[in-house]
Amino acid sequence: MGCGTSVVTESQAKKSEKAMKAAILIQRWYRCYTARLEMRRRYTLSIFQSIEYAEEQDQLQLSNFFTFMLDHVTHLNGSGPDLISHLFKATGDRRGSIEGCKVLEYERIQVPDSYDGPRLSFPLTITDTNALLHAFKNQRVLHVRYVLQLLHETKKYLKQMPNIVHLSTSYSKELTICGDLHGKLDDLLLIFYKNGLPSDENPYLFNGDFVDRGKNSIEILILLFAFLLVYPNNLYLNRGNHEDHIMNLRYGFTNELMEKYKSHGRKVLQNLQDIYSWLPLASVIDNKVLVIHGGISDTTDLEFLASLERDKFRTALRPPKSRAGSSLSKDRIGQRAVESPLITEDKRCPSAGTEADSASLHIPCTGQRSTSKTDMSSPDVGSVDTKEHVAFFHADYRGSPILELPFLDSSTQLPPLTPELTHLEQEEWKQVIDILWSDPRNHNGCSPNSFRGGGCYFGPDVTTKILDKHNLKMLIRSHECKQEGYELCHDGKVVTIFSASNYYEEGSNRGAYLKLGPDLVPRFVPYQVSKSTRKLTLQQRLSVAEGAALRSLREKLYAHRSDLLTAFRKYDEKETGRISVSEWVSSVESVLHLDLPWRTLRSRLVRLSPEGSVEYMSCFEDLQMEPPIKEVQPSLVETLCRYRTDLEIIFNIIDKDHSGLISNEEFRQTWKLFSSHLHIDIDDTAIDELARTIDANKDGGIDFNEFLEAFRVVHKFEKKDNV
Repeated sequence: MGCGTSVVTESQAKKSEKAMKAAILIQRWYRCYTARLEMRRRYTLSIFQSIEYAEEQDQLQLSNFFTFMLDHVTHLNGSGPDLISHLFKATGDRRGSIEGCKVLEYERIQVPDSYDGPRLSFPLTITDTNALLHAFKNQRVLHVRYVLQLLHETKKYLKQMPNIVHLSTSYSKELTICGDLHGKLDDLLLIFYKNGLPSDENPYLFNGDFVDRGKNSIEILILLFAFLLVYPNNLYLNRGNHEDHIMNLRYGFTNELMEKYKSHGRKVLQNLQDIYSWLPLASVIDNKVLVIHGGISDTTDLEFLASLERDKFRTALRPPKSRAGSSLSKDRIGQRAVESPLITEDKRCPSAGTEADSASLHIPCTGQRSTSKTDMSSPDVGSVDTKEHVAFFHADYRGSPILELPFLDSSTQLPPLTPELTHLEQEEWKQVIDILWSDPRNHNGCSPNSFRGGGCYFGPDVTTKILDKHNLKMLIRSHECKQEGYELCHDGKVVTIFSASNYYEEGSNRGAYLKLGPDLVPRFVPYQVSKSTRKLTLQQRLSVAEGAALRSLREKLYAHRSDLLTAFRKYDEKETGRISVSEWVSSVESVLHLDLPWRTLRSRLVRLSPEGSVEYMSCFEDLQMEPPIKEVQPSLVETLCRYRTDLEIIFNIIDKDHSGLISNEEFRQTWKLFSSHLHIDIDDTAIDELARTIDANKDGGIDFNEFLEAFRVVHKFEKKDNV
């Protein structure tokens, strides 16, 4: 019996050993599998974010171009059509005297009997908000008469709000804080479904960036404004960097409004410009938690922000017009300081004329992209590389704004960009830019946000300094897409909350909102709106997002084809078509400045030769321009491809009636201005030939939507697969 027992035990031991080895093998395989998935998730998000931030920097540069056109084109030419000022006419000082006109705007618009959408009655009630929710779930569009009246009532309410709103939690209710929504109505509806509608017992704070990118920005604004009017003490809104009409030109909201409201779209836009400027800049919860959209800098001063006239900043992308004779005097600042709940008698606004202040005026400018994570130095305006085509704002020792335009001869004398700004106005602008555009980083210090082009990077020491200065415990901000919808950094003192799931692509990220109770400990609720990917596995969803990111990156490579080939051939003196992996990585980063893990991405972007060198032409072999326009010279084709989005914005501005057509003459004028802005030498013959080629029916008008499609990058192999 003893021997029998011994045999059974030995057999079981062998089986157990095999099972253990199998379990360890499976565990190792699973860990490797999840590590690879995590690596792919991270570099997919990095690709999307790097391209997004590059576009934002381009937007800041483009806003300088708009400023140049608005303020200087007539000074330079002395004649010629005014191409874009019609869109910004409403950005002047529109105050009390025209309030009556705004009422008449919506009262004169009749709602036809055939309209089957919600009919609002003012003052709004919960019945109206429920009707709006039901209508928007069914993809109905609210009649413009009600939209304009809602905007009018919203502006009246917002004008009564302070720059910094003070909120409080209680033991009976938690405050829900939501980050960027970016026109994604499904995310807002999911939040309301999971967390409940705004009410006296369920307060909300929405932290900016309600619009752009998504297809339902106006519906989100309508819902938020409606709930704001119904529950003014339980729903709060902060301004984001996309609550800006110049940002809306690039990122889709302007087009959305024009498509949905046609001839009334411009009225809606003008009213929104006013509302943007009256949105509060920040919120403080229980005197311990600061909530702002972007971030802070080492000079952020809440007392100063509480005292400025926020309605001057209809756009933060250009300095406000100086109000001659109406700027805040020192006496007025002192008076407003006493009224501000954040200011005590021993606190004062930053003094003028210090050396540090003069240097800091570079911060709200457009900066060159850093070639590495550690290179965050402020750009030297005097040594701008004209290849970057950047227009910088800076201040001389007298505080007068100067516009540096690399594409103009250095001897060209331009009048000041605006009436001379005081030091106080410059500091106000800087403070607003910082809180709307800044991002946290793990290294100490404060440096220009070189990737976005505006605001700054702030480190843990800056966070501690500003929180301690104002006796705060935590900073809650948004502004950055995070994989899980939220992130903690700086030892938990900085919380990022981002509420737009699938921001870049279906499956690219989760959204989240946070609940904050009296203990001031954030509780995160992540989620993801899922439609087409609901039945897919995690790996399949990741593959969808990864494929979209790589397509965008390859299109970016193609758009810079000439510059990349020049960089590659510096290492390939014998013209073999091959360079080392290190040389390829160095070349790509030097041209694109995207700060991506190029070695990891190399296998997905380029082919290796048998001996291990990179065949650099394989970067472009799967891409082409379709349909090809043979009559157009190659350099112009690549330029149009690279600046396709900028051209679309400018064309939409020129097309005043939004018919989708511009005349050949308007096209020529636009391209001449744009080529001057980019310092591109394209002769008139090439421009005229391009215009004639695009105008296929020879009716004297150009369908610029077809024009943009003509210079869209397509993936040849994918097209064959689809066929």
